[in-house]
Amino acid sequence: MYPDGHPSLGPAVDAVIRRAHRLLEDRPSLAFGVARRQLIVEGVTTDPEQPVLRRLAEELHRHHLGAVSVGRGVQAAELSEALRVLASEPERGGASGLTGGQMPEWHHVKLHPLTFHGLAIVGDAPMGGGSSKQGTLSAELWVGLARAAISADAGTAPEEVSLEPSAVAQSIDERQGVEAYDQVIVGYITQIARELRTSSGAETEALRRRASRLVKDLRPETLRRILEMGGDIGQRAAFVLDSSQGMSAEAALDVVKAAAAAGGQTISHGLLRMLSKLAAHTDEATSMAQPMAGEGLREQIGRLLSDWTLEDPNPESHRQLLQQFAIAARGAGRAATGRSLEGHDSLRIVQMSLESGASGPLVDRAVDEAVALGQTAALVGLVLAPPKGAEAATKEVMARMVQPSNLSALLTSEPLDIESLDSLLPFKTPEGYEGVLDALASAENRATRRKLLDRLAKAPYDLSAAVGARLNDERWYVQRNMLVLLERFGRVPEGVSIAEWTSHEDPRIRSEAIRLQLTLPDERDEAIRTALWDVDARVVRVGLAAIAQKCEPDVANQVAYLAVARDLDEEIRLTAVAVLGRISDPSALEALVSLADGGRTLFGRQRLAAKTPVLVAVIRSLAGRWSVDKRAAAMVALAAATSDPELVEAARPTSR
Repeated sequence: MYPDGHPSLGPAVDAVIRRAHRLLEDRPSLAFGVARRQLIVEGVTTDPEQPVLRRLAEELHRHHLGAVSVGRGVQAAELSEALRVLASEPERGGASGLTGGQMPEWHHVKLHPLTFHGLAIVGDAPMGGGSSKQGTLSAELWVGLARAAISADAGTAPEEVSLEPSAVAQSIDERQGVEAYDQVIVGYITQIARELRTSSGAETEALRRRASRLVKDLRPETLRRILEMGGDIGQRAAFVLDSSQGMSAEAALDVVKAAAAAGGQTISHGLLRMLSKLAAHTDEATSMAQPMAGEGLREQIGRLLSDWTLEDPNPESHRQLLQQFAIAARGAGRAATGRSLEGHDSLRIVQMSLESGASGPLVDRAVDEAVALGQTAALVGLVLAPPKGAEAATKEVMARMVQPSNLSALLTSEPLDIESLDSLLPFKTPEGYEGVLDALASAENRATRRKLLDRLAKAPYDLSAAVGARLNDERWYVQRNMLVLLERFGRVPEGVSIAEWTSHEDPRIRSEAIRLQLTLPDERDEAIRTALWDVDARVVRVGLAAIAQKCEPDVANQVAYLAVARDLDEEIRLTAVAVLGRISDPSALEALVSLADGGRTLFGRQRLAAKTPVLVAVIRSLAGRWSVDKRAAAMVALAAATSDPELVEAARPTSR
């Protein structure tokens, strides 16, 4: 945090305000939970090894905060004051989460306190002498969850919090709809599940019993809410897998059911009965089949998680008929004219055409109407499995389906029928692929654009000229997508200058243009230079990532500048330090040594600079390529002689 009166303070706060306003356009508030070494954002925990986010989490944790929330309409003045409070040293001014009513209050910024002092003995999992570090973490996680769940209730002091799973479950059940509260709870439960899977011992066993009891005592709708906040289907699957390995069988089964409900999946009653029987045998301590039942339960849950998509039990013909009925109802209001067909009649006519081997205007109209009614998938099913001897008629129907008008109807449907599109792509002409390009430019759904982009990149035709003609579209995302396609093609159409886009005012477009320029051997060096001297961090990162083991002196000097410039983003500096560790230019060594050098003591002894994530990265780089240099070796030796485990690990040549 800059001191009061610093000229960079105002712009820094304004930058945060602008980002907050953009994020709050489609939601009333933002909230993230705080754990000891990571943050919890929408139920997803950040990487505890990411240096910037880890340090932010540690600083907020030192203030004894459980969560921070920002509401729509936040003003610069209140955000500036809140940042000033958080930037203060807890040891001097007191932790913000412990000041109670003394803490300033703001209308749009909320600091949610959560005290962790006085960590107590957790029931039958003593934390006294002889407990391992892993066991201490297990007990600490449960105490943290209990206090996060119960201390938020008015009038409950942290030392009075009950550690019984039933009390914790009751508190979580009762507090619904509080985003900041939910963030913290989800973060702790996710960490507990991971801890149960990866550790063992008496303390972990105590945590296993408490966590399993908690899951069993939670209401199903509460457990489902927790799973819904736990990220996407992949993150939910990871949580379920951790639970199946670490919790009791009955609790793991409850988690599986909640995950299925949260993901909109269906588990058959037969499979649920089988899993329930396995769980019953697994939880019977005296059962001879207990080990086999436990292994079988985990195996079945793992297979279930490998693919949530279940096969449709209905025959394909029956499924298509139901689909026809559903879609035909949408066109029931159409006026029946001599040239219009009912939806189910359209498919029937096409099927009769394939079976008889006949074609003509009536069949063409049937194909057009079926596509217009959204029945392309059913048409594709007919032409991909035609009767014997119907090759000519099938070819006619397919040719009609890939005509521009029918392709346009398919490509503009929402959601996009990607399976039908994939089936038709092998039959498309270059003109048909240009229709896909038009759909990419006009699609408003980001997921749809991504799907079309992936398929255009694999087109069997040279579309670079058609892509280049669309580079002048006024929409930034269209320009960016066209540059992405040219990058994947690995070529630039004749007459198109990449320099126009590498100097574009929008950094999102500049970064993609530079990525494209990097694929061109004759322009790669120029692309790296353009990126390194850019003012936007994301563009600079593109240039840094492209540098190999050798580079020109001016490039090496610029990388050295990026590494030592303390006013730059720390992520940029860390990346620059990593680059300096793999290039052989003398300026790289000078920059690394200057970053590691902390001057001399009163007795004239050399010392390291103050520890930061950048210093750790510098020592790691010096211990690599530059380890034979006398000055580099001296700095590495100083790091190896410290008591800091991170610096010691970075100084080891084997840690590269």
